[in-house]
Amino acid sequence: MFYKILSVFIGGGLGTLLRFGTYEICRKYFMLPVFGTFLVNITGCFILGFVFGIIINEIWNISNTLKLFITVGFLGGLTTFSTFNLEIFEMIRYGKFLSALCYMLSSCVLGLLFTYFGYLISRT
Repeated sequence: MFYKILSVFIGGGLGTLLRFGTYEICRKYFMLPVFGTFLVNITGCFILGFVFGIIINEIWNISNTLKLFITVGFLGGLTTFSTFNLEIFEMIRYGKFLSALCYMLSSCVLGLLFTYFGYLISRT
């Protein structure tokens, strides 16, 4: 049990650091912190689809501890539903309804597609 907890802890820290770094880079170079959240969420969907495909198709033998490290830890720290919702709320609050709608739809549709692409790639 200790190794499972430790793997989630380390994975979560690494995912969170990558999310923070992506956010800062996007804020600095694109002046769009929303793009950072979008990027990590879509990337996380792809990785989760890929790992899911590997697990259910038994392509690689992945230990439970590694599964927890990747899914609960790393991807849990990398992706962020709460920030996604706060950004949409802020857009609505400032009257940017079309931007909020586009962000919501593109995140959900592309998130689902990238989950599926990750799954497909894991099967090849």
